Amino acid sequence: MTAIDVLLDPDKAMLDSAKVYNDLMRKNYNGAGSFALDAIHSPHITVLQCFVKTSDLKKIYAAVAEVVKSEKPTEEKLTTSGFYYFPYKNLGLAGITATPSPKLLSFQAKIIEALKPYIVVGTDEAFVQNTDGTPIAAGSSDYVNGFIQDHAGTKYNPHVTIGLAHEDFLKELLAKPYHKFTFKNSAVSIYQLGDFGTARVKLWTSVE
Repeated sequence: MTAIDVLLDPDKAMLDSAKVYNDLMRKNYNGAGSFALDAIHSPHITVLQCFVKTSDLKKIYAAVAEVVKSEKPTEEKLTTSGFYYFPYKNLGLAGITATPSPKLLSFQAKIIEALKPYIVVGTDEAFVQNTDGTPIAAGSSDYVNGFIQDHAGTKYNPHVTIGLAHEDFLKELLAKPYHKFTFKNSAVSIYQLGDFGTARVKLWTSVE
């Protein structure tokens, strides 16, 4: 099995903002699990995370390509809405959030519909494993297995993950005024998931 992330690749406006905040995250917390936004931790907006049979990947690429062709998600401008974080062992995994527009919600719904025949229940072994031998973060498989139920439709929270930091630092960040900006996405891609839901290995992209 393979743990995949069908995602949007954001443009330079979002990438530059994410990089600035990732630098702040790493200055605040540079312990085990800290990560930079780089070639193996690509900034992205998740549309769907799921487990699939590795043997079905080519069919999945074709199914996603058909939805991309009809929905044209890279033509839409999105607007950021602020920050959020997910608590993890006195730390927080933080992200820049975007407003889930009707067009984005439609794209997610059609991706889910197209891939439902291929989705299976998976385990941590389906992720790209950590090179230092540490296990995949607890709860990762539960998150992916429950993605459609817990993070789709009215529960969808589109965001770009910006890193790990101490929770008190993130609470201060959320309390400050936030300046919204608009951005677009340059492509739709499929990655194999790594630790903390990072996009680790690119498997397919709509832009060659």
